[in-house]
Parts: sequence; structure tokens; C-alpha cells
Amino acid sequence: MYHGRSTGKGPSTPTQIYQQPPRLLIVHIALPSWAHICSNLCEALQNFFCLACSLMGPSRMSLFSLYMVQNQHECILPFVQVKGNFARLQACISELRTLQKEGCFRPHSTSLQLAVEDGLQQFKQYTRHVATGAALSYTSLEITVLTSQPGKEVVKQLEEGLKDTDLVRVRRLQVVEITEGVLECMDSVSPVEEPSSDESSVLGTDIDLQTIDNDVVSMEIFFKAWLHNSGTDQEHIHLLLPSRCFSNISRSGDDSMCLKCDLQERLLSPSLLPGTADGSLRMDDPKGDFSTLYQMASQSSASCYKLRVIKALNSSGICESLTYGLPFILRPTSCWQLDWDELETNQQHFHALCHSLLKREWLLLAKGEPLSGGHSLRTPASTFYVIVPSRSPTLLVKAVATRELLLPSPFPPLPEDPTDVSLKTVERVLDSLELEPTYNPLQAWSHLYSHLSNTLTKLQGRIQPSLESRALRKHPCKAGQLQTNRVRATVAPLPMIPTPGRAPKMPAASKPSSEVFFWPSKEEEVEEQKGEEYPSGP
Repeated sequence: MYHGRSTGKGPSTPTQIYQQPPRLLIVHIALPSWAHICSNLCEALQNFFCLACSLMGPSRMSLFSLYMVQNQHECILPFVQVKGNFARLQACISELRTLQKEGCFRPHSTSLQLAVEDGLQQFKQYTRHVATGAALSYTSLEITVLTSQPGKEVVKQLEEGLKDTDLVRVRRLQVVEITEGVLECMDSVSPVEEPSSDESSVLGTDIDLQTIDNDVVSMEIFFKAWLHNSGTDQEHIHLLLPSRCFSNISRSGDDSMCLKCDLQERLLSPSLLPGTADGSLRMDDPKGDFSTLYQMASQSSASCYKLRVIKALNSSGICESLTYGLPFILRPTSCWQLDWDELETNQQHFHALCHSLLKREWLLLAKGEPLSGGHSLRTPASTFYVIVPSRSPTLLVKAVATRELLLPSPFPPLPEDPTDVSLKTVERVLDSLELEPTYNPLQAWSHLYSHLSNTLTKLQGRIQPSLESRALRKHPCKAGQLQTNRVRATVAPLPMIPTPGRAPKMPAASKPSSEVFFWPSKEEEVEEQKGEEYPSGP
């Protein structure tokens, strides 16, 4: 199975930094569980795609496809480009909402296996079709099976059913079990069971198993992980610490202790979302320090972006007004190009650093070292960062102001004795407030999803009427005949086991290959409309 190694050569470009591999989501939820899961899953998908389709800058998701497995497997949405296709994604979610929620049936044991094989075949055909016109930036597929059945049983079922299937184009295969119970944390179990000493899993690699709760927030957070840069081709950041007394640690060329880290966003910048209050003010421009660092961290295969620690600070030794921009998180790298011993040693030193900083109640002050682009007489400007430890194996990094950025701000001492009348008045007001021990962002709802959904619907609604008129010209319907929104597979389907009492439906993909279609992007549709409105010749 594919482990995330890129087939391309040369340094990454900023447009490739955020883009995740194509994703196939297989919803494997039988009746009657579907009645309890459908609403939460559809709302979570709707919220997620509002964000994914609205984010400005390079597309973070490339292709997406969705299958449903109940009594048989069915392609609800063939592979589409996520950006610019919110209307189709929304139609897919509406299709999920209309699926049968009551009754019972005995699902076929091979339906899930056939869904994986059919989706993989679709992806291969899609890439062959697109590769004829342009080079692809993705060559492997991530498959997620969302199931209501016991996860370990589904893993065994997939291992047995796919043992003779060519999975070289599969980057990752993941089973996510939806439970009704409350989980303390989400753990990735890999492998599900301890293999014997003389063999590993049947597929030659592990299937990831994860468990999430049956609620909108848990599902939404799971899908949002798809927006992270999870590439493992190269570590993102080198954290350099002075090291004169250690000899058995990873070192950089200048005799410093080097911790190899991966960088992860803590939150999305409001400036990347259209129409938000912060975005309209551009207070946190995506061209700022955070995004610049994020791009530089992934831009060079020859040398990593470096954060050089220059001083230690007391945990209370920095004023919050001096930090700016979005924070980001450092984790021990999971780069596959490092050998296991180096990965383990790097992780142990990273964890030891977190423990030591917490014990000493220290912060670290670090200076960013931009990547050198050759010999230059100009000295590039540097950015300083404060590094904050946490009780998880992560470090929080925030940009901190330098002398050049600082503006004068008078801070006179606070008067010691306010008047009794004012003090009592203010204390009565404060006593009326509800006191919470911590701030929970999951309980703060800004109506952003509905705003983004309405914005996207209006934007794509301008194109929809012309698309419908074009479809009517090509495929006129009889009066009173309704057109269904059901999407069929874009490749010839694998043999299905007929359901008793129900004749198998013939999908559109069984037509001649000349009629096989792929969902175009919004830009391709616009170009096609222009070609029809202004034909070049008879």
C-alpha cells in the first residue's frame, strides 16, 4: 500500500502545500442504525464542505467521492473536484438524507469489498482520463469506511476480502466506527490486533481503526482533519537548541541539537473565508508571517526552515499584547524517509523537552532563519517566536513583536483604591455573570456555516440556470417527467449480487465508453458554456 511517498521530483510549490490526496468516503451503515446517524452525518458533511469550498488560496482538497453500502453498494457521488462544486456536494448530501431509514435487510458480505474495488477502479479511470490533458499532482487515494458495525470485525472483513486486490494506488485505508457512547479520546489503533511473529496483516499493511461519537461535533472534527497538511515526505521544521554537552543526539551542521518537527495549524484564519468580519478587515492577511512560515517550511527539499532557540523565558515573562498572528503547533515528525531509530530518538528528545519546560516553567524564545536563496548582499528580516509547552506532546508557537514593530503605549499604574460606589456597582455586575472554568470554542457558535452555505448557494446559483437549460437542450424530457439527481458510477460497475425481490438497476456507466462522463469543475463548465454560446464554426 502507498505510504505517502511522492512520485514527483523537485521542491514543492506553495500550491501543493495544503492539497490533500483524493478521498473516497464509504458510508457502511445498515438499518436501523442509519435512522440515528443520518441527520448527524449529513449536517457534519454539510458544515465541512461549506468550509472546504469557501477557503481562499490553494485548494486543500482535490477529489472526493462517496459510496453508500446498505443491502448493496451504490455510488452516490463519483469523483469531483471539491473546490467549485459545492452544489454537487450539497446534492449528494441531500441524496443521503432521502435514503431508506426504516425496515431491515440482510446486507451481503461482499458489498463493502465491492465498494472499495469499484471506487478504486473509478479513481484509476479518472486519473487516466485527466492525465491525457494535464499532469496530476496526486497519484494515490485515501479510503475511509464509516461504519456502525464493530470496527474490528469490519477490519477483518476488509483484510480477507481485499487480500487479492491490487492496492498499490491506495495511500491509506481507514475504518471509523461510529458509537453511541461518550469517548474520552479518539485513538488510532494500528494494527487492530497484534500480529503473530511470522506474519503481518493479510494486506501487507495495517488498516487504521478509529472510533468517534454519533454527534455532529465529533464527526465535523474528524472531517476537518482532512484540511491539515499531513504529508510525510519531509519534516517541516528544524528546531535548533544549543548543544555543547550532548554527543548522542541529532545534530545540525552548526553543532546544535536538532529536533525535527512537523507543523500543524491550530485554527483556520478568518481572512481565508469570504464575508467574515475579520476577513473583510484583513487583520490577519494570509500573506503574513504564519502563512509565509508554513509555505517556507514545505517549500525546499534541500533544507528545512529553522527555528533557532536563543533564550529561555519565565512562563509569566511575556505580555500577551506582544504576540500576533495565528499560532501553530509543532509535533515530532513522522517523515517516512527517516529510519526508525532516528524517528524514535527524535520523538524521545521532543517529549523530554516538553517535560523539562513544564517542570522549569519556562518558555523558549526562537528566531526564524529564512531559507537562503543563494548569495545576497541584503540581510533578510527575521521573525521571532515564543514557544510554549503543553501537557500533550506538542509545542505551541506564536510570533512575537520586535523593536521595529512596537508602537508606544502608555501603561500608567492602576489606582489602588477605587471609590466604594463604583466598586460595588461593578461587583454587582460581575456577580451576575456565569463563571466558566475554561473557554470551550465548541460552545461558541457564530453562524458561520449558514453564512458560507448561503454565499456558496448564491454564487453557484448564477451558473445553475444556464447548466439546466443546456441539459434540457441535450436531453429533453417529456412533459411532467421528473429528472432524478441520482449520480451513477463513471466506470463499468463490478458485478452486484441481486437483492431478492428487487431487480438490479442498470447504471448509466454500463453505456458505451463514449458516453462515460466525469464531473467537470466549475471552470470547465463555464468554458463549455462559452463554446456553445459562441461556436467557432458550423
